[in-house]
Amino acid sequence: MDTDRPALAVDIGGTKLAAGVIEPGGRVVTWEQTPTRRDLDGEQLWRTLDALISRALESAEISRPQSLAGVGCGCGGPMEWPSGVVSPLNIPAWRAFPLRGRLEERFAGLPVRVHNDAICLAAAEHWRGAGQDCSNMLGVVVSTGVGGGLILDGRLIAGASGNAGHIGHVIVEPDTGPRCACGGRGCLEAIARGPAVAAWAQAQGWRPGQPDVSARDLAADAARGDPVGRAALARAGRALGLAITSATLLCDLELIVVGGGLAQAGPLLFDSLHEAVRQYARLPFARGVRVVPAGLGQSAGLVGAAALILQGEQYWSGD
Repeated sequence: MDTDRPALAVDIGGTKLAAGVIEPGGRVVTWEQTPTRRDLDGEQLWRTLDALISRALESAEISRPQSLAGVGCGCGGPMEWPSGVVSPLNIPAWRAFPLRGRLEERFAGLPVRVHNDAICLAAAEHWRGAGQDCSNMLGVVVSTGVGGGLILDGRLIAGASGNAGHIGHVIVEPDTGPRCACGGRGCLEAIARGPAVAAWAQAQGWRPGQPDVSARDLAADAARGDPVGRAALARAGRALGLAITSATLLCDLELIVVGGGLAQAGPLLFDSLHEAVRQYARLPFARGVRVVPAGLGQSAGLVGAAALILQGEQYWSGD
């Protein structure tokens, strides 16, 4: 889309909701966020999001929807794509929630596009982040859940149902691995998502009996030398490395970009990830794959959601 108007971007995850205004070149003008509350029903959560969007537009001094090029939204999956009917595993209040339809009602006359949040991260990093000038890459989000988005030959790949690249449910620990919310066993997400990492560490004796501890708490303790915290992050990193190696061998990738809250743990996560890739990516074409942290940090989800509108010819095929 050739436009000089900004896009409204929305990023919906199990931990937080975010909304912002993004310039045509990809710069974040302004953004607002709020926690994703688990004590709300589906309509209450929608009203929370609606109010957040209003605050973001007011902060950007946008009073007329016609000032926008459109609305791009990334949301945790699974979802029916491209209809944007969402049922995020980590947002129980929304089951078969017509997110795209609600946004279209809110912004009548504007293009509205909804995709998986991890796919939006991949689009953002390919457009304006660590994956610029790379034609074959996977973007991975490691946060409340684990997801991914796939760029091949310079274009976002949607797949049959819009879920191509969804690496979180690659099996990395069959038979003996933990149960996953999807109903499977040994999925990457069941091992490496933030709440699962913290839960495993607590079972091993880290902060026993303390409620509401998070992966952020765990990473902070691990950085101070806590052995259980370090082991938990190394376990998650190895699982990521195994899944990334499989994706690399399947898709002939050049680059893996890893973002999300748990990625902020840095070498405590990435060292074991890199070691697993070195150990298992043995074919010559896979040995050169690079695994790097996301370049856009916590703004990647919003930038990628905006890319669905501002760079739709490259990152959107749903219309």
